[in-house]
Order: sequence, then structure tokens, then C-alpha cells
Amino acid sequence: MSRALILLPRRFIVMIAAVLCLVVLAPAQESKAAPEQDPLKRPVTEKQKKENAKALKQELSKTYRKWLDEDVRWIISDEERSAFKQLSNDEERDQFIEAFWQRRDPTPDTIENEFKEEHYRRIAYANEHFPAGIPGWKTDRGRIYIQFGKADEIESHPSGGTYDRPIEEGGGTTSTFPFETWRYRYLEGIGQEIIIEFVDTCQCNDYHMTIDRSEKDALLTTPNAGLTLYEQLGISSKAQRFTNGGLERLGTGPFNQNQGSKYFDRLETFAKLSRPPAVKFKDLEEVVSHKISVNLMPFDVRTDFVRVTGDTVLVPITIQIKNRDITFQNKDGIQRGTVNIFGRVTSLTGRIAQTFEDTVQVDVPAELLPKTAENSSVYWKALPLRPGRYRLDVVVKDVNGDRAGSWNKALPVPDFGDDHLSVSSLIVADQMETVAAKDVGTGNFVIGQTKVRPRVPSADGKPVSFKRNQKMNFWMQVYNLSIDEKTHKPSATIEYNVTDSANKAVIHALESTETMGNVGDQMTLEKTLSAANLPPGIYKIQIKVNDNLSKQHVDPSVNFSVE
Repeated sequence: MSRALILLPRRFIVMIAAVLCLVVLAPAQESKAAPEQDPLKRPVTEKQKKENAKALKQELSKTYRKWLDEDVRWIISDEERSAFKQLSNDEERDQFIEAFWQRRDPTPDTIENEFKEEHYRRIAYANEHFPAGIPGWKTDRGRIYIQFGKADEIESHPSGGTYDRPIEEGGGTTSTFPFETWRYRYLEGIGQEIIIEFVDTCQCNDYHMTIDRSEKDALLTTPNAGLTLYEQLGISSKAQRFTNGGLERLGTGPFNQNQGSKYFDRLETFAKLSRPPAVKFKDLEEVVSHKISVNLMPFDVRTDFVRVTGDTVLVPITIQIKNRDITFQNKDGIQRGTVNIFGRVTSLTGRIAQTFEDTVQVDVPAELLPKTAENSSVYWKALPLRPGRYRLDVVVKDVNGDRAGSWNKALPVPDFGDDHLSVSSLIVADQMETVAAKDVGTGNFVIGQTKVRPRVPSADGKPVSFKRNQKMNFWMQVYNLSIDEKTHKPSATIEYNVTDSANKAVIHALESTETMGNVGDQMTLEKTLSAANLPPGIYKIQIKVNDNLSKQHVDPSVNFSVE
């Protein structure tokens, strides 16, 4: 170090000496300088130290902030929100989040947390059905749906137009903006026969909740138009609607100004923490816990990723077992195969994030068993996880044959942040169909309003295959499309390209969001091709999404084969 200083030019040595002199003289000159002009010398009071420490303690990382402001925004109580903000480290926050879901679990003696699964299903449904230039979960309809679920009855007027008022709204005929009326027979803590009205006054699909039944009236401020029965008879005037309340401006009831908001902001507060659910398959858990490698029972696993919120990802896990690897036993003329499945998702530090277990039975008439042996059985489980790197362990046991097999792999859950265009997994499915309204978001293979049963590739890396008499289905969601401030709509094109093994174009199709109806910042793509239109061989489908506003694009692809 000293050698380096000696080699410095003379002018640099002089400058260094001058600086050292200033440092030495600084204490002697401190009294002459105004304290406010040198903030580095300003003493920090004890009060300021405490405030700084408190601010640092309450600082939340982006991950936990999103959980608080997005995932549970509509169901967390004020007390819980305040308590969460007081936590000082990530370990405490993780414990709080785990306890948050446990205290809402209606069946704490089981592995599944039905409340948590239903909550994320509702968020996914809201994002798909209620976008309005903002994600569906942020809208009023999305909020009510997330909190209370599907209404018992929905009266929808998506185009507005002529409307005959019921007598409780004053009667008469008027013209309205688009609106919806949701009826709940009973809401715990609120009452019976709850009517909630949503009005789209901007006619841009932004339905907002209102307690004013006359807000949907497009002729409200038009003189001598859209009169009530009393106004037509001269008993009342339109001006009295604004001065005296009138029949349409309801000021009482369960959703009035004084009571309504707190019912929408809160659900239950605190409850006893329940014990962790017991594990049913202790023998299979041992295989995972002790990292035992078992390969006697072969099976294949597929994982996909679908965004629920900015910080929560739905991870469908599909397990496929060939029927010929299952031992069947005859019972009353029916051949039954029974398989136990245990799965565990752990973080890189070994912390258990999710577990699942189930018993799957396959019943086949005895005479059809030889034919059924050529097919496969598929099991499906969807888990909500936060973005990050995990490990997935799966153990499958053939109960009748007393064989077991294990599988494990890294599980990198992507971050579908709000700052970039992104897509879900591109799922190749052998079944894809719209489910009935009552089954939306529930049941095996159901994502949103569509049943999507994935084809599972084999462990040897070969692409999924279809026979020429089968339909090939492709499902994908697109996230974070830019929204035009004027039209409140996105502007994007979608290209579908199918190429053969020689990279020769076989199919090309193009569509635009302009022709896709009500599309927000998120859209779902569903396409079906007939394998009969393709000669046997290996193909690749690429779906390219171009966002014309942000100038971003994504182009996921997947291989498949036709036999």
C-alpha cells in the first residue's frame, strides 16, 4: 500500500494531504459552522432512533406486501392486518400466513384446506369474468364474489335499454345503463334476502356496486323522461327524488351508507388455531421424508402454472398411471384397482409448503379389463403456491399389488409480476370443454370455466401423442396485456403456427383482441385441432402473442406427435 502512494504524482499527494488536514481541523471548526448546513453532524435524538427502528421493523418485502394487498385484501380483518404489519421478520410472517389459513379451515382434521382452495378459485374466476381495465379481483363484482361466492340469483342487463321498474322502485318505464342485480338468500352476519346492485355507468364493463337504485337510470337527469308512476300521475315530481329521497333512492336497508362498507371489508376475525391435519398414508410419507428411491411402480407426472394473483400461482399436478401397472381384484364381477397417492412440496430450506394425499379407485367390468389395460388412469391436484423454487416429491402405491414408486423434481414456480407480459403453461389436452355454471372452478381438471385434462408426457422425453381419430386441444392464459386509456381495452394479435419435424409450416392462423369480445389485461386462449388433418409425425405448435401497446411479445411452444 505504501509503495503505491510513493508512486503517485506529486499533485495527488498534495491533494491527499489537504484533505487529511481538513479532517483533522473539522472538530475545531465545528462551533463556527451552522449545524443545519451539515446534516452528517446533526445528532439523532432517541425519539428519532425509535421511529427509524419502528419503520425498519415494519418494512414489508414485495412478496408479503402483495399477499396482504392482493391475495387476502377482501377477507383479512383490520386486527389481522394491523398485527401482520407489526411482525419483524419473514419467519414470523410465514407463520402468520399459515395460521391465517388454518383458522379458517372448516375441516382442520384433513389435509385439504377447503376455504383456501375455494378462495383462490374465486379470485381466478373473478379475474376471468370481471376485468374492467383492471384485474377482475379489484372490481366491485370481483370483491363481492371473492367474499361471498356465487349469488343465488343473478339478473343481468348487459346492454341496458328499456326497463320496467318494480313498484318498490317507483314503477314506470325508463332506459338504463348496463346493470346486474345479485340476490343472496342469506349471508352470515348480514341477513336474509340481500340484494346487491352493480351499475356500469361508463358502459366500459366497470360495474360498481351501488345502494342507489336510481343510479342505473340513464334518464335520471333528463326532464320529463323515465318518470315513475307517481310522477306520471302528478303526485310527485322528478326533483323530489333528489330532495326527499323518493321511491328509487333507497336510504335504508342492510346496504345503507352507515352499515354497508364494514360488511364488505371484514369477515371473521380471530378463531382458535387448529392442529395440523393428520397424515393418512404414513408409509408413503416415510418414503418422502427419508428420500427413499422406489421405482417398482412406474408413473408419469406433469406440472403446470396458472396465475391467480400477482403473487399466487395455481400449480396443477397431473399424475398418470398405466392401467397395466395397477393390480386389479375381482369383487362381485367388477375388477377394482386401488392406488394411494402422497405428494409433498417443500421449499429449498426444507419447509413444507403443501401436502396432498388421496386414494384413487379404478372400477372396470371383468369382461372389459383386457381392453382397459391398454389405457391410463389420470389423477389431478391443483395447489396454490407463491413464486419461488420448490421440490416436489410424489409417491404412488399399488394397494393390491403392494408395489410403490417415487418421483421427485425441482418445481420452479414462476413470478407472473405486473410489470411484464407473461403467459401460463401451454397445456396440451385430450379433453377441453366448458363446464356448467354450477361447476365453474370446481372438480378435477377444471381451471376457471373450462375443464382441461392435460396429456402427460412420458419420462423418456417423448412428446405427447394423439391418434388420428382424436382432437388435440391447446389451452393458455395471457397476463398483463396493456390497456388503452381511452378504450379501456387491450390491443394484441395472436399467431398460431404449427410446424413439422422439418420446420415446415403446416398450419398458420391469426386473430386479434378486437374480435375476441370482452378481454381485459388477462385473456384465455382455447384452440382445438383435428389430428386427422395431420399426417403421422412429430409437430410443434407455437403461440405468439404481440402486445401492440407495450410492444412486448411472448411465444411459448410445445411438441406433440400424431400416430
